[in-house]
Amino acid sequence: MRNIKAVPKTAVAIILCLASSLAFAQSPVKNVILMIGDGMGPGQIGLLEEYARKAPHSIYNGRDTAIKTLIDNGVLGMSLHSPADALVVDSACSASHLASGVDAPSEAVGIDIDGNHVESVLETAKKQGKSTGLVSDTRLTHATPAAFASHQPHRSLEGKIAEDMLANRVDVMLSGGLRYWIPKSVNAKGELYQQLLEQTGGRIKIKSKRKDEKNLLTEAQSAGYSVVHTRQTLAASESTKLLGLFAYSGMQDGITYSSTKHSASRTMPSLKEMTAKALDVLAENPKGFFLMVEGGQIDWAGHDNDAGTMLHEMLKFDETVQYVYDWIKERNDTLLVVTADHETGGFGFSYSRANTPKAEKRSGTAFKNQDYKPNFNFGSIDVLDKLYAQKKSFADIMAAFAETDKSPQSLQALVNANSEFKISRTQAADILANEENHYHDPEHSYLKAKTFPKVNDFKAFYVYGEEIRKDLIGRALSEQQNIVWSTGTHTDTPVAVIAYGSENITSAFSSLSHHTDIGKLLIKAVKTKE
Repeated sequence: MRNIKAVPKTAVAIILCLASSLAFAQSPVKNVILMIGDGMGPGQIGLLEEYARKAPHSIYNGRDTAIKTLIDNGVLGMSLHSPADALVVDSACSASHLASGVDAPSEAVGIDIDGNHVESVLETAKKQGKSTGLVSDTRLTHATPAAFASHQPHRSLEGKIAEDMLANRVDVMLSGGLRYWIPKSVNAKGELYQQLLEQTGGRIKIKSKRKDEKNLLTEAQSAGYSVVHTRQTLAASESTKLLGLFAYSGMQDGITYSSTKHSASRTMPSLKEMTAKALDVLAENPKGFFLMVEGGQIDWAGHDNDAGTMLHEMLKFDETVQYVYDWIKERNDTLLVVTADHETGGFGFSYSRANTPKAEKRSGTAFKNQDYKPNFNFGSIDVLDKLYAQKKSFADIMAAFAETDKSPQSLQALVNANSEFKISRTQAADILANEENHYHDPEHSYLKAKTFPKVNDFKAFYVYGEEIRKDLIGRALSEQQNIVWSTGTHTDTPVAVIAYGSENITSAFSSLSHHTDIGKLLIKAVKTKE
């Protein structure tokens, strides 16, 4: 016989490592997790990264963001998201693209451009015997989650969307939006109203927006769901079918969450906590699962041109991405895709002619005979800490303003008490000024008002009536923040697509694609057999 020499231990280790890597690369997909940062364009990711890396008091303290970690360890692509017949997408259409891989009409959920119902990746997963879940910090019936478990001609039909979701028997549904799940008669504040007050601990506004007497909470319980309304009851639940509704409408914004994060008395779960519970429940199915997680209030902050709140929403989303990454990084059976449905606000840092820098001495040879003095203000990094220090969202500032005498003085005081950036009395008056609505339409839900907040430029792109006051606050603060906003709505800016998991699956995401392509890839992954 040949004398075969022993293989060195280092070689064995290398072989085992390569074998493990190959097994990971070729592993079939059992679980598919899609995380959508609603409104999270490249500028929003840039805001997060600039804060994490450069803010003097960054909470990351030298750590990488979860999004950077995913990019470094996975693949990165870019995706377009426009409808087939238009240039700019809304969340319902874009989420329908991601959910089905089929072109969808604007403001509709779960249908193709002709109005036919199309099967979503969630519904495909159910057919494969997998468990399914939807998590969002907006409302459960809001546009993004709706597209995965409902088929309706318009996103505003949230009462019907709730019925669709329940009929679809999604195993785990966690979000806000209680108002579409309870009967109209609860508004009379009778027995059911009192029961719900007790069940929610008095922490949730009890009011219905339904137009009928359907009580979808009792229907859910009859269908085997455990129905919970607080962080504590969510944690205690051991059910494999779970419906959690934790707010009247949207859940806590990022600033509120940041200030209450470590409070033992906090009764509203975070996006991270809802996601963790969903993973615990869904992972019990040996056939796997599909889970969609939405960080939906990045978009809301973008609509409000509210950079401080948007930073906190990015932090909230990144915290959740980190949890999911930690959950899957030692596994070889899970695909994670992180993307956005679109960009909101046309956000970006920009250099300006305001507050140009003074000349300063620098020690290098190039500055021996000449001071360092750039022509323009390229933005001070202390802006990042000041954005983080914002105490209230613009939405909460305007809610508080509604309880005052509604004078410029009151608005100025509220803004300046809650932001490191200040407005003048004149700016406050400008924010409160009105003008003729040049786009008046008496039949339009948003444009029927004859007067609108006065916008000096790009006024056609600020569409939401009194909500525009929030944008005007952002515009007033923008010079101090070195921030520009181009709109109060969405842009067609391509968004990042980050995929992590088996290489044979993730490599297809590393391209310039369209969200319908991403949807097709998700459906293909869900169908992958072991």
